[in-house]
Amino acid sequence: MRRLILALQLMTSLPLPSVRADEADFAAAIRWFPAAGLAVGVIVAGAAGLGIRIDNWAGALFGLVAWVAVTGALHLDGLGDVADAAGAAHADRAKLSAVLADPHVGSFGVVAIVLQLLAKLVLLRLWLEAFPVWMLIPLATAARIGPLVWARSLPPLHEGLASRFREGWTPLALVLWSGLAVLLSWWVPALLAAAAFIPLWHCWLRSRIGGINGDGHGAGIEWMESALLAAMVTMR
Repeated sequence: MRRLILALQLMTSLPLPSVRADEADFAAAIRWFPAAGLAVGVIVAGAAGLGIRIDNWAGALFGLVAWVAVTGALHLDGLGDVADAAGAAHADRAKLSAVLADPHVGSFGVVAIVLQLLAKLVLLRLWLEAFPVWMLIPLATAARIGPLVWARSLPPLHEGLASRFREGWTPLALVLWSGLAVLLSWWVPALLAAAAFIPLWHCWLRSRIGGINGDGHGAGIEWMESALLAAMVTMR
């Protein structure tokens, strides 16, 4: 249970009790990241469902605000940092680590965050026009299977919490969560597209950033959420 609580603390801004944990517990928390996605999905779906009582645009806005609030904008921050690092590395690879460590957001990061928010708002609007809000729950869950792959398949950029996730990874966790996603794809077919979107993010990170860190995981989750929304909308 404490590892689930740790995963929720790492992935959401939900008020949770503090728990005693060691490094092994923090590393193993990655196995519960998709469970944190369940919590995120329930809150987003609830907010969107409340908003559509007004109209679909209100539903999309309520859902987006809840999405940002429940994650504490953590993944958006990672997206901004990765965008800034990729922009800096394009001109000077040596600047990459320094940019990732910089707490300030640069122009690349601002553009990436704004575009991501706009994309999610529009995609949510289209989603609510065609699908029930509960389908957002498995989508948010599947988007958090990615870290179980990236933590193992990509080298860590530096020592830290994200690098310890590699030690907490187990093939059983990946198989079980992937199996659940396949099962849920009976109702949400776009979840199957995760099998392509997860490797795509792996390839992009390896070529542009060189490895994985916490920002890479957060940005990858944002990418997965928007990509899965888009896949479902285009399949309607």
